Amino acid sequence: MTDSRRRDFTPSMKLRNQRLLQDVDCPRAGPLNVAFILLEHFSMPAFTTALDALVTANLLREMPFYRMQTYGVTGGSVRSDLGIDIMVGGELAELLHAQVDLVVVCGGYRVRLETLPTLNEALRRAAQHDCRLGSLWNGSYFLAEAGVMEGHTCTIHPENVALFNETFPQLELSCAPLVVEGARFTSASAGSALDMMLEAMRQRLGDDLARSVEEILACDRPAQPCAWHVEQQLPVPDSHLPEALRTILTLMSSNLEEPLSMSEMSRYVTLSRRQIERLFTRHLDTTPSRHYLELRLTRARQLLTQGNASITEVTLACGFVSTTHFSHCFRDYFGMSPSRARQRS
Repeated sequence: MTDSRRRDFTPSMKLRNQRLLQDVDCPRAGPLNVAFILLEHFSMPAFTTALDALVTANLLREMPFYRMQTYGVTGGSVRSDLGIDIMVGGELAELLHAQVDLVVVCGGYRVRLETLPTLNEALRRAAQHDCRLGSLWNGSYFLAEAGVMEGHTCTIHPENVALFNETFPQLELSCAPLVVEGARFTSASAGSALDMMLEAMRQRLGDDLARSVEEILACDRPAQPCAWHVEQQLPVPDSHLPEALRTILTLMSSNLEEPLSMSEMSRYVTLSRRQIERLFTRHLDTTPSRHYLELRLTRARQLLTQGNASITEVTLACGFVSTTHFSHCFRDYFGMSPSRARQRS
Protein backbone atom coordinates (compact mmCIF):
# COMPACT_ATOMS: atom_id res chain seq x y z
CA MET A 1 0.00 0.00 0.00
CA THR A 2 1.29 3.45 -0.87
CA ASP A 3 2.31 5.66 2.06
CA SER A 4 0.06 8.73 2.01
CA ARG A 5 2.80 10.68 3.81
CA ARG A 6 5.36 10.27 1.06
CA ARG A 7 6.97 13.30 -0.55
CA ASP A 8 5.84 14.33 -3.98
CA PHE A 9 8.18 14.99 -6.89
CA THR A 10 8.27 18.44 -8.40
CA PRO A 11 6.16 18.52 -11.61
CA SER A 12 8.91 18.02 -14.20
CA MET A 13 10.53 15.18 -12.27
CA LYS A 14 7.16 13.59 -11.54
CA LEU A 15 6.58 13.16 -15.27
CA ARG A 16 9.85 11.25 -15.61
CA ASN A 17 8.91 8.86 -12.81
CA GLN A 18 5.21 8.45 -13.56
CA ARG A 19 5.46 4.82 -14.60
CA LEU A 20 6.42 3.72 -11.09
CA LEU A 21 4.25 6.27 -9.28
CA GLN A 22 1.16 5.18 -11.28
CA ASP A 23 -1.09 7.83 -9.79
CA VAL A 24 -2.01 10.01 -12.78
CA ASP A 25 -5.16 11.86 -11.84
CA CYS A 26 -7.60 11.35 -14.73
CA PRO A 27 -11.28 12.29 -14.97
CA ARG A 28 -12.40 8.75 -15.84
CA ALA A 29 -11.33 5.27 -14.80
CA GLY A 30 -12.59 2.93 -17.53
CA PRO A 31 -10.62 2.37 -20.75
CA LEU A 32 -11.49 4.42 -23.81
CA ASN A 33 -12.07 2.49 -27.04
CA VAL A 34 -10.00 3.69 -29.99
CA ALA A 35 -10.52 2.31 -33.50
CA PHE A 36 -7.80 2.56 -36.15
CA ILE A 37 -9.05 2.11 -39.72
CA LEU A 38 -6.16 0.88 -41.84
CA LEU A 39 -6.50 1.60 -45.55
CA GLU A 40 -4.48 -0.28 -48.15
CA HIS A 41 -0.92 1.15 -48.24
CA PHE A 42 -1.47 3.13 -45.02
CA SER A 43 1.53 4.90 -43.51
CA MET A 44 3.09 2.46 -41.07
CA PRO A 45 5.23 5.16 -39.34
CA ALA A 46 2.20 7.40 -38.78
CA PHE A 47 0.09 4.51 -37.47
CA THR A 48 2.74 3.12 -35.12
CA THR A 49 3.55 6.59 -33.78
CA ALA A 50 -0.11 7.21 -32.96
CA LEU A 51 -0.54 3.73 -31.50
CA ASP A 52 2.64 4.03 -29.45
CA ALA A 53 1.21 7.02 -27.58
CA LEU A 54 -1.75 4.95 -26.38
CA VAL A 55 0.34 1.89 -25.55
CA THR A 56 2.74 4.05 -23.55
CA ALA A 57 -0.15 5.59 -21.63
CA ASN A 58 -1.32 2.10 -20.70
CA LEU A 59 2.09 1.39 -19.17
CA LEU A 60 1.61 4.15 -16.63
CA ARG A 61 -0.88 2.31 -14.45
CA GLU A 62 -2.22 -1.19 -13.88
CA MET A 63 -5.70 -0.38 -15.25
CA PRO A 64 -5.28 0.55 -18.94
CA PHE A 65 -6.43 3.93 -20.17
CA TYR A 66 -7.13 2.68 -23.69
CA ARG A 67 -8.43 -0.36 -25.53
CA MET A 68 -7.29 -0.35 -29.17
CA GLN A 69 -8.78 -2.17 -32.17
CA THR A 70 -7.80 -2.18 -35.85
CA TYR A 71 -10.25 -2.44 -38.74
CA GLY A 72 -9.86 -2.98 -42.46
CA VAL A 73 -12.35 -2.35 -45.23
CA THR A 74 -12.89 -6.08 -45.63
CA GLY A 75 -11.03 -7.55 -42.65
CA GLY A 76 -8.14 -9.97 -42.99
CA SER A 77 -4.79 -8.30 -43.60
CA VAL A 78 -3.96 -4.82 -44.87
CA ARG A 79 -0.68 -3.96 -46.58
CA SER A 80 1.21 -0.94 -45.26
CA ASP A 81 3.37 1.49 -47.25
CA LEU A 82 6.40 -0.52 -46.13
CA GLY A 83 5.07 -3.68 -47.74
CA ILE A 84 4.31 -5.24 -44.34
CA ASP A 85 0.93 -6.91 -43.98
CA ILE A 86 -0.98 -6.18 -40.77
CA MET A 87 -3.74 -8.52 -39.64
CA VAL A 88 -6.62 -6.32 -38.49
CA GLY A 89 -9.02 -7.17 -35.68
CA GLY A 90 -12.22 -6.70 -37.67
CA GLU A 91 -13.87 -5.32 -40.79
CA LEU A 92 -15.64 -1.99 -41.14
CA ALA A 93 -19.09 -3.56 -40.96
CA GLU A 94 -18.32 -4.53 -37.37
CA LEU A 95 -17.35 -0.97 -36.48
CA LEU A 96 -20.91 0.11 -37.28
CA HIS A 97 -22.07 -1.52 -34.04
CA ALA A 98 -19.06 -0.81 -31.81
CA GLN A 99 -18.98 1.70 -28.95
CA VAL A 100 -15.96 3.84 -29.70
CA ASP A 101 -14.60 7.10 -28.30
CA LEU A 102 -12.16 7.89 -31.13
CA VAL A 103 -11.91 6.67 -34.73
CA VAL A 104 -8.67 7.34 -36.61
CA VAL A 105 -8.52 6.88 -40.40
CA CYS A 106 -4.97 5.89 -41.34
CA GLY A 107 -4.02 7.06 -44.82
CA GLY A 108 -0.70 7.04 -46.64
CA TYR A 109 1.19 8.29 -49.69
CA ARG A 110 -0.10 5.48 -51.96
CA VAL A 111 -3.58 5.18 -50.47
CA ARG A 112 -6.12 5.46 -53.26
CA LEU A 113 -8.46 8.38 -52.61
CA GLU A 114 -11.83 7.03 -53.59
CA THR A 115 -15.36 6.61 -52.29
CA LEU A 116 -15.75 3.72 -49.86
CA PRO A 117 -19.45 3.38 -48.97
CA THR A 118 -18.93 1.22 -45.88
CA LEU A 119 -16.30 3.62 -44.55
CA ASN A 120 -18.62 6.57 -45.17
CA GLU A 121 -21.39 4.82 -43.26
CA ALA A 122 -19.09 3.96 -40.35
CA LEU A 123 -17.78 7.52 -40.05
CA ARG A 124 -21.26 9.07 -40.26
CA ARG A 125 -22.55 6.73 -37.58
CA ALA A 126 -19.60 7.55 -35.36
CA ALA A 127 -20.18 11.29 -35.80
CA GLN A 128 -23.89 10.88 -34.98
CA HIS A 129 -22.91 9.17 -31.72
CA ASP A 130 -20.56 12.02 -30.74
CA CYS A 131 -17.48 9.94 -31.42
CA ARG A 132 -14.30 11.90 -31.97
CA LEU A 133 -12.77 11.53 -35.43
CA GLY A 134 -9.14 11.72 -36.49
CA SER A 135 -7.00 11.10 -39.53
CA LEU A 136 -3.38 10.44 -40.44
CA TRP A 137 -1.60 11.55 -43.62
CA ASN A 138 -4.43 11.88 -46.18
CA GLY A 139 -7.10 10.24 -44.06
CA SER A 140 -8.92 13.58 -43.84
CA TYR A 141 -10.01 13.04 -47.46
CA PHE A 142 -12.20 10.18 -46.28
CA LEU A 143 -13.58 12.25 -43.39
CA ALA A 144 -14.54 14.92 -45.91
CA GLU A 145 -15.97 12.31 -48.30
CA ALA A 146 -18.18 11.02 -45.48
CA GLY A 147 -19.52 14.53 -44.88
CA VAL A 148 -18.35 14.75 -41.26
CA MET A 149 -16.04 17.77 -41.63
CA GLU A 150 -18.57 20.51 -42.31
CA GLY A 151 -17.72 23.51 -40.17
CA HIS A 152 -14.26 22.16 -39.34
CA THR A 153 -10.88 23.16 -40.69
CA CYS A 154 -8.57 20.23 -41.44
CA THR A 155 -5.18 19.41 -42.89
CA ILE A 156 -3.86 16.82 -45.34
CA HIS A 157 -0.52 15.75 -46.77
CA PRO A 158 0.77 18.39 -49.26
CA GLU A 159 0.70 15.86 -52.09
CA ASN A 160 -3.10 15.66 -51.78
CA VAL A 161 -3.93 19.35 -51.32
CA ALA A 162 -4.86 20.01 -54.95
CA LEU A 163 -7.26 17.07 -55.17
CA PHE A 164 -8.81 17.89 -51.80
CA ASN A 165 -9.46 21.52 -52.76
CA GLU A 166 -10.89 20.46 -56.09
CA THR A 167 -13.17 17.82 -54.56
CA PHE A 168 -14.26 19.69 -51.44
CA PRO A 169 -14.12 23.43 -52.27
CA GLN A 170 -16.54 24.21 -49.44
CA LEU A 171 -14.13 22.97 -46.75
CA GLU A 172 -11.30 25.01 -45.27
CA LEU A 173 -7.90 23.36 -45.57
CA SER A 174 -4.91 24.42 -43.46
CA CYS A 175 -1.24 24.04 -44.37
CA ALA A 176 -0.37 23.28 -40.74
CA PRO A 177 0.96 19.78 -39.98
CA LEU A 178 -1.75 19.30 -37.37
CA VAL A 179 -5.21 20.76 -36.91
CA VAL A 180 -7.34 20.13 -33.84
CA GLU A 181 -10.85 21.57 -33.70
CA GLY A 182 -13.06 20.21 -30.97
CA ALA A 183 -13.77 16.56 -31.75
CA ARG A 184 -11.86 16.56 -35.05
CA PHE A 185 -8.15 15.75 -35.29
CA THR A 186 -6.26 15.76 -38.59
CA SER A 187 -2.54 15.12 -39.05
CA ALA A 188 -0.68 15.55 -42.34
CA SER A 189 2.35 13.34 -41.70
CA ALA A 190 3.97 10.80 -39.43
CA GLY A 191 5.83 13.63 -37.73
CA SER A 192 2.65 15.20 -36.33
CA ALA A 193 0.91 11.92 -35.44
CA LEU A 194 2.28 11.96 -31.90
CA ASP A 195 1.10 15.53 -31.31
CA MET A 196 -2.35 14.58 -32.55
CA MET A 197 -2.69 11.67 -30.14
CA LEU A 198 -1.30 13.71 -27.24
CA GLU A 199 -3.97 16.34 -27.81
CA ALA A 200 -6.69 13.69 -28.03
CA MET A 201 -5.32 12.24 -24.79
CA ARG A 202 -5.26 15.64 -23.15
CA GLN A 203 -8.91 16.28 -24.00
CA ARG A 204 -10.22 13.15 -22.32
CA LEU A 205 -7.67 12.23 -19.67
CA GLY A 206 -5.96 15.47 -18.76
CA ASP A 207 -2.66 17.25 -19.21
CA ASP A 208 -0.70 15.19 -16.67
CA LEU A 209 -1.06 11.96 -18.63
CA ALA A 210 -0.33 13.62 -21.99
CA ARG A 211 2.81 15.25 -20.62
CA SER A 212 3.95 12.00 -19.02
CA VAL A 213 3.62 10.15 -22.34
CA GLU A 214 5.38 12.97 -24.18
CA GLU A 215 8.22 12.88 -21.65
CA ILE A 216 8.78 9.23 -22.54
CA LEU A 217 8.33 9.42 -26.32
CA ALA A 218 9.33 12.90 -27.44
CA CYS A 219 13.04 12.77 -26.65
CA ASP A 220 13.97 14.11 -30.08
CA ARG A 221 11.75 17.20 -30.27
CA PRO A 222 13.30 20.30 -31.85
CA ALA A 223 14.16 23.28 -29.67
CA GLN A 224 10.95 24.99 -30.73
CA PRO A 225 7.61 23.21 -31.25
CA CYS A 226 6.12 23.06 -34.72
CA ALA A 227 3.35 25.50 -35.58
CA TRP A 228 -0.15 24.19 -34.99
CA HIS A 229 -3.45 25.40 -36.21
CA VAL A 230 -4.76 25.35 -32.63
CA GLU A 231 -3.58 27.64 -29.86
CA GLN A 232 -2.60 24.95 -27.37
CA GLN A 233 1.14 24.33 -27.27
CA LEU A 234 3.01 21.26 -26.22
CA PRO A 235 5.62 21.65 -23.44
CA VAL A 236 8.78 23.38 -24.63
CA PRO A 237 12.19 21.94 -23.69
CA ASP A 238 14.46 23.71 -21.18
CA SER A 239 15.96 26.02 -23.80
CA HIS A 240 13.96 28.89 -22.31
CA LEU A 241 15.82 28.66 -18.99
CA PRO A 242 18.70 31.04 -18.17
CA GLU A 243 22.08 29.78 -19.36
CA ALA A 244 23.49 29.62 -15.84
CA LEU A 245 20.60 27.44 -14.67
CA ARG A 246 20.94 25.14 -17.67
CA THR A 247 24.64 24.81 -16.91
CA ILE A 248 23.89 23.83 -13.32
CA LEU A 249 21.28 21.30 -14.43
CA THR A 250 23.84 19.76 -16.79
CA LEU A 251 26.40 19.63 -13.99
CA MET A 252 23.94 17.86 -11.73
CA SER A 253 22.94 15.33 -14.39
CA SER A 254 26.59 14.59 -15.14
CA ASN A 255 27.60 14.15 -11.50
CA LEU A 256 25.11 11.77 -9.88
CA GLU A 257 27.56 9.18 -8.58
CA GLU A 258 29.59 11.80 -6.72
CA PRO A 259 27.24 14.78 -6.18
CA LEU A 260 28.80 18.22 -6.33
CA SER A 261 28.51 20.57 -3.39
CA MET A 262 26.79 23.92 -3.70
CA SER A 263 30.14 25.69 -3.33
CA GLU A 264 31.57 23.69 -6.27
CA MET A 265 28.64 24.55 -8.50
CA SER A 266 28.75 28.14 -7.34
CA ARG A 267 32.40 28.47 -8.39
CA TYR A 268 31.71 26.89 -11.77
CA VAL A 269 28.96 29.35 -12.77
CA THR A 270 30.38 32.30 -10.78
CA LEU A 271 27.14 32.81 -8.88
CA SER A 272 26.55 32.91 -5.15
CA ARG A 273 24.66 30.18 -3.37
CA ARG A 274 21.76 32.57 -2.84
CA GLN A 275 21.66 33.49 -6.55
CA ILE A 276 21.51 29.82 -7.51
CA GLU A 277 18.70 29.20 -5.04
CA ARG A 278 16.74 32.10 -6.50
CA LEU A 279 17.15 30.69 -10.02
CA PHE A 280 15.73 27.33 -8.95
CA THR A 281 12.86 28.92 -7.05
CA ARG A 282 11.91 31.30 -9.86
CA HIS A 283 12.16 28.90 -12.78
CA LEU A 284 11.66 25.41 -11.36
CA ASP A 285 9.71 26.10 -8.16
CA THR A 286 12.09 23.98 -6.11
CA THR A 287 15.45 24.13 -4.35
CA PRO A 288 18.81 23.00 -5.77
CA SER A 289 19.19 20.28 -3.15
CA ARG A 290 15.72 18.87 -3.75
CA HIS A 291 16.15 18.86 -7.52
CA TYR A 292 19.51 17.13 -7.20
CA LEU A 293 17.99 14.49 -4.93
CA GLU A 294 15.11 13.90 -7.35
CA LEU A 295 17.56 13.49 -10.23
CA ARG A 296 19.46 10.86 -8.26
CA LEU A 297 16.27 9.05 -7.29
CA THR A 298 15.14 9.09 -10.91
CA ARG A 299 18.41 7.49 -11.97
CA ALA A 300 17.99 4.95 -9.17
CA ARG A 301 14.49 4.10 -10.39
CA GLN A 302 15.80 3.56 -13.91
CA LEU A 303 18.60 1.28 -12.72
CA LEU A 304 16.29 -0.72 -10.47
CA THR A 305 13.54 -1.27 -13.00
CA GLN A 306 15.60 -1.68 -16.17
CA GLY A 307 18.68 -3.61 -15.09
CA ASN A 308 20.06 -6.21 -12.71
CA ALA A 309 22.29 -4.04 -10.52
CA SER A 310 22.06 -4.81 -6.82
CA ILE A 311 20.56 -2.27 -4.43
CA THR A 312 24.06 -1.64 -3.05
CA GLU A 313 25.36 -0.94 -6.56
CA VAL A 314 22.45 1.39 -7.27
CA THR A 315 23.09 3.15 -3.97
CA LEU A 316 26.69 3.88 -4.94
CA ALA A 317 25.87 4.75 -8.55
CA CYS A 318 23.39 7.41 -7.42
CA GLY A 319 25.55 9.07 -4.80
CA PHE A 320 23.90 7.88 -1.57
CA VAL A 321 26.06 7.35 1.50
CA SER A 322 24.37 4.09 2.55
CA THR A 323 21.69 1.65 1.47
CA THR A 324 19.69 2.64 4.55
CA HIS A 325 19.71 6.31 3.54
CA PHE A 326 18.92 5.42 -0.07
CA SER A 327 16.02 3.15 0.88
CA HIS A 328 14.59 5.82 3.18
CA CYS A 329 14.72 8.51 0.46
CA PHE A 330 13.33 6.15 -2.18
CA ARG A 331 10.40 5.17 0.01
CA ASP A 332 9.68 8.82 0.82
CA TYR A 333 9.14 9.61 -2.85
CA PHE A 334 7.84 6.39 -4.39
CA GLY A 335 5.89 5.02 -1.44
CA MET A 336 7.66 1.65 -1.65
CA SER A 337 11.05 0.11 -1.00
CA PRO A 338 13.64 -0.28 -3.79
CA SER A 339 13.20 -4.06 -3.73
CA ARG A 340 9.42 -3.69 -4.05
CA ALA A 341 9.88 -1.30 -6.99
CA ARG A 342 12.00 -3.88 -8.76
CA GLN A 343 9.43 -6.61 -8.17
CA ARG A 344 6.60 -4.39 -9.37
CA SER A 345 8.36 -3.64 -12.64
